Amino acid sequence: MAKKVQLEKKTIARRASAKRAKAVVAPATPVRAPRKASAPKAERVVLTVQADPGSTVFLSGSFNNWDPAALKMIDKDGNGLYSVTVTLAPGIYEYKFVINGVWTLDPDPDRDWTQNGLGTLNSVLRVG
Repeated sequence: MAKKVQLEKKTIARRASAKRAKAVVAPATPVRAPRKASAPKAERVVLTVQADPGSTVFLSGSFNNWDPAALKMIDKDGNGLYSVTVTLAPGIYEYKFVINGVWTLDPDPDRDWTQNGLGTLNSVLRVG
């Protein structure tokens, strides 16, 4: 008889433990996805270079696969100041001007330069 009482106590204890475990479990709540960080905004950048009026001037760089004729620069006033506006995501870009077919560094003293794989220099543009 004592064995039966012990078994009943164990059964009651298991049931009580199961009820406590069920009481602890909260209903599932929907999980919200974390907010996506907004992509850095692209910036409009105006690049200018002085050349002889009537020259053919292009901007070429890492942002356009170094295509020497992709971005034509314009001399609005006919005074030899050529400009072009590009929209670029934040980052570091290398570039050169192509003036009458000659690859030329940006003469702006505030621009950085870096050596390229051809043994010459490229101008450096930091956006953002």
